[in-house]
Amino acid sequence: MTSDLPTARTISNRLLNKVPEITIFFWLIKVLATTVGETFADYLTDTLGMTLTVASLLVGVILVVTLALQFRSSRYVAPLYWLAVVLISVVGTLITDNLVDNYGVPLWVTTLVFAIALTITFAIWYRIEHTLSIHSITTTRREAFYWLAILFTFALGTAAGDLLAEGLGLGYLASVALFAAAIGVVALAHYRFGLGAVVSFWAAYILTRPLGASIGDLLSQPTADGGLGLGTTATSAIFLSAIAGIVLYLFVTKRDVEAAEIDDFDDFDDIDDIDDIDELPATVA
Repeated sequence: MTSDLPTARTISNRLLNKVPEITIFFWLIKVLATTVGETFADYLTDTLGMTLTVASLLVGVILVVTLALQFRSSRYVAPLYWLAVVLISVVGTLITDNLVDNYGVPLWVTTLVFAIALTITFAIWYRIEHTLSIHSITTTRREAFYWLAILFTFALGTAAGDLLAEGLGLGYLASVALFAAAIGVVALAHYRFGLGAVVSFWAAYILTRPLGASIGDLLSQPTADGGLGLGTTATSAIFLSAIAGIVLYLFVTKRDVEAAEIDDFDDFDDIDDIDDIDELPATVA
């Protein structure tokens, strides 16, 4: 008997995930992007003289357009995906800065609020989708949860980083060392003691944000304030150039493109939207 319907295995082998494979390139770009989020936000407000409100609206509009293109894409495209990450990094910084500088919300409050918001996002995401794995971002709903979680991780990381470095007076260098050590603990727990891959990923993802923000402040802030004095312009340019170079390499080589984990036909909304499946062979029973 011949059927025109594809098997789940066929689709699993050919459907592409909407996010990149987790490689060393992923984490390198992630840290670079978080650093840019901190320094470029400061560049807009301190160097160009924009108000936090104007800067937030400007970058927010660009982010909305970029995410709209990201959602319309049927596959992971490195330049588009990483542009969205960089923009969310900037927006996350600006949101926290707005709350603290314009509305006088204490850093410990913003840290707590964003931690709660991220926890709620994860809880709802898991309740509906029964997974928080980023290896199966194949539907619009899952992608929406993914990007919402990313936004809260960036806002939370900015608030937590500023709380430790500035609010508690730890300093930028000590903050970098602290967050790097915390990421090391997560890696050890995963590889040595069997901490789950999903928990390990999100823990490391959250911690790389304050790590990158602390690196950005360490490099860009004046020496009198505990930084190295490179300035926001130079630091942003250096890190943006590095991101562009790595993303171009990945776009050409496709080294970070992975097949999605598909368990059943409920993992996607409409097979007609999948460009990768040009011709689905019939199966014989």
